[in-house]
Amino acid sequence: MSAVFRGVRGFAAFWWDFIVGDDWRIAVGVVLALFATWGLTAAGVPAWWLMPVAGLTILTLSVGLAVRAHDRVQGQRRQ
Repeated sequence: MSAVFRGVRGFAAFWWDFIVGDDWRIAVGVVLALFATWGLTAAGVPAWWLMPVAGLTILTLSVGLAVRAHDRVQGQRRQ
């Protein structure tokens, strides 16, 4: 493997880890919210409120999924 290819691969892996991180659902939610904001703005609708609402919604769903996963693991350990 050439040094250039390893460099490009490492650079791509860094950005993937930085943007997606631990939960791909959060990254998808943010991208969808950005596109929705763009769409509303292009239609002439004030969209300043969408990103805060989307952020809170994504955070709530992500924490809920983490709590359910934690409870599932704890339930398996008790049995």
